[in-house]
Amino acid sequence: MQEKDIYAELSSIRNLMERSSKFISLSGLSGIMAGIYALIGAFISYKIVYATQGGLEYRDYYVNDPKIFFQLCMVALVVLILSLTTGIWLTIRQARKKGESAWNPVSKRLLSSLSIPLLTGGIFILILLYRGNYDIIASTCLLFYGLALISGSNYTFSDVKWLGFCEIALGLLSALFPGYGLIFWTIGFGILHIIYGSVMHFKYNK
Repeated sequence: MQEKDIYAELSSIRNLMERSSKFISLSGLSGIMAGIYALIGAFISYKIVYATQGGLEYRDYYVNDPKIFFQLCMVALVVLILSLTTGIWLTIRQARKKGESAWNPVSKRLLSSLSIPLLTGGIFILILLYRGNYDIIASTCLLFYGLALISGSNYTFSDVKWLGFCEIALGLLSALFPGYGLIFWTIGFGILHIIYGSVMHFKYNK
């Protein structure tokens, strides 16, 4: 057997092992769309919070306004639903292009790995809401989302891990500047998602 044949066979074995241990049908476009939804949601939230004044100066009183708080929750919920729906649809489409099933043992392990930090973070955020600690909710979202990405990166592309580290860094910075959570939220869920999705698309989904 020639040397080039050995390398080809080893490459095939490596690809087969990767397919059996990692979920490689993530769609980069889903990250881009999630980022776009987040930017639109952030713009709407900005208009809600700063409707009567310009700039991004610290407002420590708007969280006590039930009407504004309800509107912000609705915007966040819509962004979440749109991101999840688009992500699931594009991932299924990507899997079909590769002749794979989007629901397999590896994707189940990925989902399980993601769900533990996300559910924990979701419950913690509900506790913060119940206790009225609104100023660190943005940082909490970023931190637990980052932890979920790092945990899930064991079962998919390693690029996801680096996005997770960036989200955690932003979450910590947001905790230092609680009055500017909207800015950090916009960067973390908007800009970073678009950058990440673009890298993933041109690196894996071309």
